[in-house]
Amino acid sequence: MISLVVPTFKEKKNMEKLVERTGAALAATGDSYELIIVDDNSPDATAGEVRRLQPGRPWLKLLVRERERGLATAVTAGWKIARGDILGCMDGDLQHPPEHLSSLFEKIRSSGAQIVVASRYVPEGGVSDWKFRRRIISWTATSMAFALLPPRMRQVRDPMSGFFLLRRSVIEGVTLRPMGYKILLEVLARGRYQTTAEVPYTFEERAHGGSKMDVTQVWLYFLHLLRISFATRFRSGS
Repeated sequence: MISLVVPTFKEKKNMEKLVERTGAALAATGDSYELIIVDDNSPDATAGEVRRLQPGRPWLKLLVRERERGLATAVTAGWKIARGDILGCMDGDLQHPPEHLSSLFEKIRSSGAQIVVASRYVPEGGVSDWKFRRRIISWTATSMAFALLPPRMRQVRDPMSGFFLLRRSVIEGVTLRPMGYKILLEVLARGRYQTTAEVPYTFEERAHGGSKMDVTQVWLYFLHLLRISFATRFRSGS
């Protein structure tokens, strides 16, 4: 079973298309599935929109968090209630095209990889229409990750991706301590795995809503990198 978690905050306008497209993509895998929306009590009634869409969709689940906020912790909250042997996450703004779920699922089932990442930085991957400033920010953040993180984590060329699947065994019994919005970094740092794989996708521009990226998120990302770097170096004895 696939359990896909989508964290949301003020994404009401994207919900109908996201649920329709994601449901179709998950159904096309041929496996049983559930789509878990984890909403941080959005003031635009995102949760209400999900409830409106639930009738006739028994696979559509909703978890509303009233006292906590943050993309990465929302994902881990969803995984805690998930029933699948394959777990995953995807953004709620359709910048991650749900149609790529089939290639992610095929790869994780056929290759033996324990983590499969949708990547912008492998052949045939990319971004749709990023401005030069945004490309520089992304390149800098990725370069920092490669500089600070241990070699095992560098096997993934897009460690900043928020679109991936993993086998439940990777995080079962593992204490995750995510910060900010980059949950894959935490999984790669603390998870139990040997092999990873990447499949290409093109990161799309959002149609509705605004970016959640701000100075606070950048600072949390930097702190998270440092914490992972120190923790993994200490654990390896280097």
